[in-house]
Amino acid sequence: MRGYFGIGVERISKPMNAGAIFRTAHAFGGSFVFTVNAMYPRRTGTLADTSNALAHLPFYAFPTLGDMRLPDDCRLVGVELTDDAIDLPSFRHPSRCAYILGPERSSLSPQMIEKCEFVIKIPTSFCINVSVAAAIVLYDRALSMGRFAERPVRAGGPLHDRPEHRHGNPIFRNLDPFRDAPPLGEGFDANPADESSADD
Repeated sequence: MRGYFGIGVERISKPMNAGAIFRTAHAFGGSFVFTVNAMYPRRTGTLADTSNALAHLPFYAFPTLGDMRLPDDCRLVGVELTDDAIDLPSFRHPSRCAYILGPERSSLSPQMIEKCEFVIKIPTSFCINVSVAAAIVLYDRALSMGRFAERPVRAGGPLHDRPEHRHGNPIFRNLDPFRDAPPLGEGFDANPADESSADD
């Protein structure tokens, strides 16, 4: 897949949930993970993070929202069950983004919601575990942005293999400016071959 993603949690209180989210991010090819205004004791979190994601992914612990830093052109996507949020099945994932989820038994802070460019929701009747929500969002990203064989109309697996990737034709730049005559002047107008023959 093109692009990258990171995923983080705000004010999370259970390190096992954070560890499970980081493990899921590692499994789906995440580029970084982070916390905002949260305590994450690694010794406890790694009980759920059996892949030891933090040994493979950059981890950022931002003390406050004001301290949070994301890469340039990285779009922030909040995951929150609100009336005006975009339904996840209808959402087009940005190629470069970071997802942020709120704490257990609460929601993303209003300040974090305001900072998000998009807010999406999983169409459920009530809130689900935060680590489960993270897994669903990342699965949807992989499903919508990856290259998979088309689903059949009837129940069952695909009828055709995934089409092979086809590379586009090479792009040739305009090389005319580089074909101009070289600059002439002192140090440029002498042919090195002529100089060597003259010395002989």
